[in-house]
Amino acid sequence: MPGFLGSYRHQLDSQGRVSLPAPFRKGREGQPFVLLQTEAEALSLYPEDAWLEVQAELREMSSREPRFRHHVLRVTAGAVQVSPDAQGRILIPERMRKAVALGTEALVIGAISHVQIWNPDTFEDATDVSDEEFDRQIEKVFA
Repeated sequence: MPGFLGSYRHQLDSQGRVSLPAPFRKGREGQPFVLLQTEAEALSLYPEDAWLEVQAELREMSSREPRFRHHVLRVTAGAVQVSPDAQGRILIPERMRKAVALGTEALVIGAISHVQIWNPDTFEDATDVSDEEFDRQIEKVFA
């Protein structure tokens, strides 16, 4: 199955639900996702198969580096399992919406192995930067 690609602006409804783009749901009908905050500015949404890989890495990290156990717990304690409803919407808990400053609109972005959900203004600010080292590295990827 191809990775998650593209970006889509969607309105949040009054209950805090956002529609997942149809390409992100295709082939995953009825499958749950894991929603969590992995960085300060955005939420991450993992399909079940990708989450199993992340979970295995977190388990390995916790056993290899016991000092990281509480950090891993902090990340996973706020995670929730969500399943798209018949209209393809997922509920984003209020605490998560507040944490990343989601208002009435969300930018739903394909991040290859998972989906990220951003405040559109925050995303624009975060990605409106130049980095010469990145430019050199990305040239290698697309050479």
